[in-house]
Amino acid sequence: MALKPGKFFRKHSLDAFKTRKVNSVRSEKAVMGKPVKFEGISEELQKIIDADMDKVEARRRARDAFKDIQLSIDHCLFKMPHAGLKMKESYEVNSRGLEIFSKSWLPETSSLKAMVYFCHGYGDTCTFFVEGIARKLASSGYGVFAMDYPGFGLSEGLHGYIPSFDKLVDDVIEHYSKVKENPEICKLPSFLFGQSMGGAVALKVHMKQPDAWNGAVLVAPMCKIADDMVPPWLVTQILVGIAKFLPKQKLVPQQDLAELAFRDAKKREQAAYNVIAYKHKPRLQTAVELLHTTQEIEKQLDKVSLPLLILHGKNDNVTDPSISNALYEKASSSDKKLILYEDAYHSLLEGEPDEMILRVLGDIIFWLDEHTA
Repeated sequence: MALKPGKFFRKHSLDAFKTRKVNSVRSEKAVMGKPVKFEGISEELQKIIDADMDKVEARRRARDAFKDIQLSIDHCLFKMPHAGLKMKESYEVNSRGLEIFSKSWLPETSSLKAMVYFCHGYGDTCTFFVEGIARKLASSGYGVFAMDYPGFGLSEGLHGYIPSFDKLVDDVIEHYSKVKENPEICKLPSFLFGQSMGGAVALKVHMKQPDAWNGAVLVAPMCKIADDMVPPWLVTQILVGIAKFLPKQKLVPQQDLAELAFRDAKKREQAAYNVIAYKHKPRLQTAVELLHTTQEIEKQLDKVSLPLLILHGKNDNVTDPSISNALYEKASSSDKKLILYEDAYHSLLEGEPDEMILRVLGDIIFWLDEHTA
């Protein structure tokens, strides 16, 4: 049963909470793996969002209790109009016996131009920033479907654990293939939309289904992890060896992703509101899978054959923008476009100044419109 956030406030209304300055909402800076304290909420709610999120029950409880607060923060994505949109959340058990969370956003007052299938980034969920992105796309005439991968967000599985990247990709293919069977949308153009690690997911989906998609939008795709993010060679080899015996352990050293990914200081603070995001050190097997996947993709860029829109910040220190340029150069597709944004960091749609976020969204919608006209 959903818990109503209002129950947990001591003496501040939701409106009062919304108008507080970010620095006063948070009493301490977020540190990897450590809880962030929010002012204006009760001890009971704080305990819910501070709970161990390894199991999905805790993540679902935290999201239910905190979602109204999340969507009320002063971020341009949450100011996107959503009147006239039909939104639906659902759970479905997949062929591996895992309960998968998904959400859809469909325009009710206009005809559908095409369908967009969202692949979120590492540690993320389709219930926070993706909400604003999906609303904008749906308001522009596109149906949007998104899912949380096993082990992420509201889907079953150990939090942040990827035992096999290929199986994760197969889970995405299985789920979206079922969605595409819907007679109301099966004849519409379908586009993949991948952010960061989701870019790698989208590319792997395409490589396994080369004729199933009409195009892909890749935002800071994880075709290669930036060199500064990868531990030294010797440390990497040691961790790869340990992963064979302790695959679930959170031992991989990592810098503060929010610090690296969000250029706008206020939006960097707001990332803490994504209370079910995975924020600990990467699990050993997860890190091994991500490293091997990027190495594999980097060697197969020429196999990418669908229409492509690639967007990357020039100052991205999380995923390497030079590999996006290599993807653009090597992809066999004759229909491809690369946009590199001056001064922008990794989180183009969440962590940049408002004008940059709106510019990137505009570029995406313009490209989709060109390919559905």
